[in-house]
Amino acid sequence: MCIDSRLINNITVRYKHPIPHLDYLLDELHGSKIFSKIDLRTGYHQIRMRKGNEWKTTFKTKFDLYEWLVMLFGLTNAPNTFMRLMNHVLRSLISKCVVVYFDDILIYSISVNDHILHKNEPFALMKLSSLVMLLAPMELKVDKEKWEESQERAFQALKDRVAHALILALPNFTKPFGLECDASNAYIGAILL
Repeated sequence: MCIDSRLINNITVRYKHPIPHLDYLLDELHGSKIFSKIDLRTGYHQIRMRKGNEWKTTFKTKFDLYEWLVMLFGLTNAPNTFMRLMNHVLRSLISKCVVVYFDDILIYSISVNDHILHKNEPFALMKLSSLVMLLAPMELKVDKEKWEESQERAFQALKDRVAHALILALPNFTKPFGLECDASNAYIGAILL
């Protein structure tokens, strides 16, 4: 469901939770070799609207009027509120083995053995905080009637590109960095060497 929150956002007092700079996050990852990412894609729905404020989220359908009981995507303060909650819940792991960036959690470790220990810690802390997680297994479903040769070729080409793509990696912090820049009237570009 898509809700236009512009009217309420225009009169909302903005909450400014500090968003970490990419430089700080990269510094935390220094030396790590093993990573796991958790995407809390419905995480905003874990936060209950403040009692008495539900009416502010009223929306109309052809059937009736409805109010959100939980925080919805699109509210101006939703990302910062959610990030503040996750920073609070995972505070014992931040700067140790976890980076939080809005609704994404990156678990990082130097070794596989450390990662085996680290990877379950965020889930345990979220469970202690009564955050509900519905973990769905990954699966691929294909409608055989709509999957033709052209789709199969496109899928195989995409798989090949992903399999042979250049992989982004953390820079080696023990070596000096170089920065090459270029610009024209229409474009600018830079690359870290």
